[in-house]
Amino acid sequence: MILFLLRRCVTMIVTLLIISALVFLIIKLPPGDFLTNQIAELRAQGEADAAAKAEFLIKQYGLDKPVWQQYLVWLGAMPGQNGFSGLLQGDWGWSFEYDRPVTEVVGDALWLTLVVNIAVVIFIHLISIPIAIYSATRQYSVGDYIATFIGYIGLATPSFLLALILLYYFNRWFGVSIGGLYDARFAGQPWTWAKIQSLLAHLVVPTLVIGLAGTAAMIRRMRANLLDELGKQYYVTAKAKGLAPSRALLKYPFRMSLNPFIADIGNLLPHLVSGSVLVSLVLSLPTVGPILLSALKSQDQFLAGFILMFVAVLTVLGMLVSDLLLAWLDPRIRVGGGR
Repeated sequence: MILFLLRRCVTMIVTLLIISALVFLIIKLPPGDFLTNQIAELRAQGEADAAAKAEFLIKQYGLDKPVWQQYLVWLGAMPGQNGFSGLLQGDWGWSFEYDRPVTEVVGDALWLTLVVNIAVVIFIHLISIPIAIYSATRQYSVGDYIATFIGYIGLATPSFLLALILLYYFNRWFGVSIGGLYDARFAGQPWTWAKIQSLLAHLVVPTLVIGLAGTAAMIRRMRANLLDELGKQYYVTAKAKGLAPSRALLKYPFRMSLNPFIADIGNLLPHLVSGSVLVSLVLSLPTVGPILLSALKSQDQFLAGFILMFVAVLTVLGMLVSDLLLAWLDPRIRVGGGR
């Protein structure tokens, strides 16, 4: 298993290097990025100070070098104007739109994004798994029809519409301020217990809105998987040998029905980050989704590149966790040559 883990880590590193090259090429492909336009504007002013600043920006960010050298400098594998200073060294670059380091722009948005997405993942699994088990073991009962109806409602309800409705009623009933992940009076303040309480109160609406569609989809998929497993001979044999129905259910069919969901873990977090941009805009959530959208629109290359790499790292880490859990959960899965 250790060899398997080492091979997966090497694969992760190679994958991230390839993704970083693709990300850099993609963000460099469109003509007229933010910095190029700024330099053109400075040169058009025809003033000595403006021309000097344009030359400084060209040298500082290596725009006079080939693209492959710019990539290696951005990655931190080649010395630039400030020596080895790139992603590998923790230097995420400069945001030209905000005129601040990328570190300061994304700041709290990174871990707030993780907090929101982890809360959504926990919500989806806590709600959908019990409902799916109940629905599958009581097929065509009243409860099954209600669960199916709720699933259709969850899939059909537009998330931004639900966000607006919940914002109104949470403000009216519980006094939760509209928008954001904490009260406006905590903006820019250090984290205290009062600010954490405000965060937890504001976390309810985005968790419900973002998680509802995922919960409905998971209920339907797990119900179908469980119904398929419940009809197999090994489950009938286990019950015939005297194993309690609940224990037989959790030990065999339920375990087998989890495989597709564990295999999807790698796609879950990046999908939540990219799929919640509209909800984040409606709810004014300080997450990386709106920042990424703004960076792509303004072609703020270093900011957009870092956030895309952040999503890529989430994907690769999710894949690693998925592989390890599958190897542990399902004994039929063999890690050939790695054991």
